[in-house]
Amino acid sequence: MARDRRPSLLRRASLRDAAVDVDGARIAEAMGQLKHRGHATLKDRLHRLRSTAVLALQAGLAAALSWLIARDLLGNPQPVFAPIAAVGTLAASVGQRFRRTMELILGVGAGVAVGDLLVYLVGTGAWQLGVIVTLAILVTIFFGGSVAVVIQAAATAVLIVTLNPSAKTLEIPRFIDAMVGGGTALLVTALLLPLNPLRVINRAARPAMDLLADQLERTASALRDRDRDAAQQSLERLRDNKGELTDFVEAIEGAKETITISPARWHRRSELTHYAEAAEPIDRAMRNSGTLIRRAVTLIEDGETIPEPMPDAVDHLAESVRLLRHEFAVGEEPQRARERSLRAVSEAGRAYTEGVGFSGSVVVAQVRTTASDLLVASGVEQEEANRLIREAFGDSESAEQPAEHNTAPNPPTTPPLG
Repeated sequence: MARDRRPSLLRRASLRDAAVDVDGARIAEAMGQLKHRGHATLKDRLHRLRSTAVLALQAGLAAALSWLIARDLLGNPQPVFAPIAAVGTLAASVGQRFRRTMELILGVGAGVAVGDLLVYLVGTGAWQLGVIVTLAILVTIFFGGSVAVVIQAAATAVLIVTLNPSAKTLEIPRFIDAMVGGGTALLVTALLLPLNPLRVINRAARPAMDLLADQLERTASALRDRDRDAAQQSLERLRDNKGELTDFVEAIEGAKETITISPARWHRRSELTHYAEAAEPIDRAMRNSGTLIRRAVTLIEDGETIPEPMPDAVDHLAESVRLLRHEFAVGEEPQRARERSLRAVSEAGRAYTEGVGFSGSVVVAQVRTTASDLLVASGVEQEEANRLIREAFGDSESAEQPAEHNTAPNPPTTPPLG
């Protein structure tokens, strides 16, 4: 009989142990990434759960109260629309709830008027349903209703035809139910269970500002290592920032709404001012950082000189963003964030003095511009921010030097389009 000459399982294991395990490092890295991704996913889910817990409580409370008010106080035995309107109002983006309530009332009113009238005239059935929904939409559009009003009118018409098809009278209580539901939702958000506006903004600001800080930090490392791919990945990630910025802006609008309608939060108005005024310059800082990173990619590709202070300047920008978020969150004057922004400009000035190429000069210019955005976001007036940037960069010193000693090209004040 032929003999199996393969080594035994234990023997093969010992041979593998004796040899260099070339795949072990790659497998360990892959497993580490999977483990990190699992933790990140769980963390994200818990963050979303914490962010929406109060909203869930508001919706439940508003639905219950609107049902009780419409049934027990107003005598409607089946107040279906009241809790629907309450939940629909709270489901709107934070900051648009008052407008959402008005849209719900208008949409329900249009749907009730068209639906009940036509049910009274032509009865119910498949073709009647189609006609009623079509007319409800056309009437709402004719009177200039928004998309939300049109949708609500059509949905209300459908419910009128399908939920109570035997009714032959105009059912005004449905319109009242919509007002009760929307009003109850506003009551809950204003008095009974108002959001903490600063907490909402802090949670929304963290992803946006952490994204900016992380990508600037990774770009600084890419510049030190001349890692073009790492810089490109940072650029692509920063470009995909619409979700974070949208959440941030909506949170600010929601905080404004809460402070406007909730007496319990009126004392937080001055604290909210910082965030409200910071949204636009933070948006600009993101866009200018995108130009910075794009030019860092080109700089590495072209093999230009990278003075040691250049990556340090980008690192300081990243730290300034983190400090700004932290100092806003704890209600401190953002002095450390301002100092770190000016330090970034100072390092950029040193890099420029040591000598940079064309793309390097754009990186330097964008460090200045982004630092100026961050100073404005921290509460500094634009003119004062520009003066501080010039001083930190050393413009006043270079202007006093004779022309023959200033051989380096002037840094561009605005980035090129490429």
